[in-house]
Amino acid sequence: MPLDHDAEILLEMVRAANRPAFETVGAAAARQLFMDGRKALAPDPMPIAETRDLAIAGPGGPIPARLYRSAKTGTLPVLVFFHGGGWVVGNIESHDTVCRHIANRADCTVVSVDYRMGPEHKFPAAVDDCFAAAAWVPNNAAELGIDPGRLAVGGDSAGGNLAAVVSLLARDRGGPGIACQVLIYPATDAAMRHESIARFAEGYVLTRSTMLWFYEQYLRTPDDGADWRVSPLLAADLKGLPSAFVLTAGYDPLCDEGDAYAARLAAAGVKVTHRRFPGQVHGFVTNGRVIRTAETALDETAAALKAAWR
Repeated sequence: MPLDHDAEILLEMVRAANRPAFETVGAAAARQLFMDGRKALAPDPMPIAETRDLAIAGPGGPIPARLYRSAKTGTLPVLVFFHGGGWVVGNIESHDTVCRHIANRADCTVVSVDYRMGPEHKFPAAVDDCFAAAAWVPNNAAELGIDPGRLAVGGDSAGGNLAAVVSLLARDRGGPGIACQVLIYPATDAAMRHESIARFAEGYVLTRSTMLWFYEQYLRTPDDGADWRVSPLLAADLKGLPSAFVLTAGYDPLCDEGDAYAARLAAAGVKVTHRRFPGQVHGFVTNGRVIRTAETALDETAAALKAAWR
């Protein structure tokens, strides 16, 4: 499958911008570069019925979060969303348009979580915050106007990794009950051993060297990469997990490990919808100002959530 035409335009824009690689400037500057990219590439935000900033009780102190509520009346299902950005960059604002889109199209509430990140807060801080948020939301269902029996978790890239890990933790700890996990081009194997890592190491938005840097910022030591809470593909048993919507992109260094995780889930008896966008690059779902297929991907994500909540 050839590279999507809009993805080609995006790559041309990236080359023309000639921004420094994240790993050459440090975390603070990388975060600003990432947000500058969001201004250029994210679509205009959809109007939504309600947004509300929250503070979630977390193991390291209050976790900032934002609630997005669609116009549908009544008690709504809820998606707890974890943003991407390599566990280093990104925040609630960087994924505002994604959360608005999903809330509107899925007729739901989305709670976007601003979890702690590296290098200031190493693994497992992000995991601990995301699990705490996933547990807090149904425990505060009345205040939030949501149905605690229709809870999903999801995210893109590093956020997809965290959603997969939270789903495993919830199974092993006896709750919260999760109906669906949404894994958008997730990182699932810190060993970076899959062929797509080498195939798309340079020139396709996310590079191998940037991924290595992300892991260096996130992990305490390289040995943490063998922990299934970093690499869910290494989890011994995937049985009994919630249904999954797994989205991967054909020109993404992470595509093979995302595909492999979807296959392992299915082999373990988990209901899986695996949607591969063969002509797309990593991060395309958040770049809807340039890549028109981003809207299709988010609409399909919302449809998968609605089906899981029936």
